[in-house]
Amino acid sequence: MKQWLDRVTGAVTMYSLLLIVLGATTVLALVLSFFGQMSGYSPLAIVVTNVVAVGVTVGTSILFGLVFRAKPHLESAIITGVLLFFLFPPTLDPKQLAGVAMAGAVASLSKYVLAIRGRHVANPAAIGAVVVSLTGLNFASWWVATPYLLPLVAIGAFLVLYRTQRFSMAGVFIGVAVVIWVTRYLLQGSDLAAGLSFVLLSYPTVFLAGFMLTEPLTLPPRRWQQLLVAAVVGVLFASTFAIGPVAPGWPVLYSSPELALVAGNVIAFFFGQRRAIRMEYLGKRELSPSTWELSFQPSRPVRFLPGQYMELTIPHRRADFRGSRRYFSIASAPTDHGPLTFAITVPSKSSSFKRALLDLEPGAEVRGTGVGGDFALPRDVSQPLLLVAGGIGITPFASQLAHAAERGEHRDVTVVYATSTPGALPYQELLERTGARVILFAPDAPSPLPAGWIHGGTGRVTAEGIAATVPDAARRRAFVSGPPALVGDLRRALRAQGVRRVHTDYFSGY
Repeated sequence: MKQWLDRVTGAVTMYSLLLIVLGATTVLALVLSFFGQMSGYSPLAIVVTNVVAVGVTVGTSILFGLVFRAKPHLESAIITGVLLFFLFPPTLDPKQLAGVAMAGAVASLSKYVLAIRGRHVANPAAIGAVVVSLTGLNFASWWVATPYLLPLVAIGAFLVLYRTQRFSMAGVFIGVAVVIWVTRYLLQGSDLAAGLSFVLLSYPTVFLAGFMLTEPLTLPPRRWQQLLVAAVVGVLFASTFAIGPVAPGWPVLYSSPELALVAGNVIAFFFGQRRAIRMEYLGKRELSPSTWELSFQPSRPVRFLPGQYMELTIPHRRADFRGSRRYFSIASAPTDHGPLTFAITVPSKSSSFKRALLDLEPGAEVRGTGVGGDFALPRDVSQPLLLVAGGIGITPFASQLAHAAERGEHRDVTVVYATSTPGALPYQELLERTGARVILFAPDAPSPLPAGWIHGGTGRVTAEGIAATVPDAARRRAFVSGPPALVGDLRRALRAQGVRRVHTDYFSGY
């Protein structure tokens, strides 16, 4: 089942996955409205509101892109428009439609005005809804929160959370919200079932958790920070309060799901990279027949932990379904002035993004959205480690091992390196230089085999293969990196050998 999920969710980018799920939910809402199951929302009102929300959001995104001399991300604009469509009630009233249009324009503008040093401060759809509520033109009702749409919303949220590996964050948010809402119902003399029914069936708990809370551009970089933000949003989401007026004549800001999310976004912003990451492309070098390392010189030092990733944006014409943004693990060690490097595998039928990346000319400016991830080695250098890499999954380990060597750390490290590609081995020189013990599973082995290396076999890494080559695996702390399906197999193989602590990192292809 997991392999099937990995294959299905990995076939498209996260932007495409969101569009598919939100589009399917829109179609379902339209069908249900024909049968009178959408609380009086007519099919025409649903169509008109959707057109206004998406059309204005996309149109103003293009307009503001011209004004601010930036290429708009149209997939992101469409997603924002559909989210607004599900926040504001379908209507044919001109005033309320004006409010929806205003929310779309504010959401688009926020991506430029509220993107301090290149980073989003708040979820665009949420900030659009908050601003419109202050004008009185319209109010977000989150009409998507209905039992009729919940099954599809829940499935879509599951797929998004599975793809982004944000179940823990969503779980904390939902758990906090459920506890508070149920407690409130019980204190008011109602029963447990009524509280659960409201918070899960009639309130946008699942929708917000799956489609908005975990939006990557507004997340803090570390897991504990994400869980803290989720808890704060959960408290505000399930609480009743009012802010203001801050001055005579100013409107009062009442508690709402969108306000709770914006508050959490602001907290998350101060945890993350708060300046734009602008880099000059220096060039590329071939690591193997299908693997390239690309170097970039940041305009300012970039803070990151070895093993973390960065999202790169490469605007290009005729972008395919994978879009113009992708996550890549940083291959270089942290330095104050040196370049950042990333390694990519380029198959024969490559994405338009990777082709554009390889076609960059030295001197081109590339932007990074932010740095994140928790795939970091323990601070205690005395802990024995087992680093298991599948293919390009060696990239974060290259950063970690280079950093440890530069700092003079003496770690007990065994590297299991699995590749199905014959020929040159990416980062072989680095592995030799660090002195790590390497177990290589590959079609052929380097000749001569470097000192301390073992050729474990030509097939896939199995539990038996690990048992034969790493007999002390159970006492080691394991880190696994590579394609999702391979990571799942390797995790199970390590568990079978008694490894208790297995940290995983895989390339979701967002």
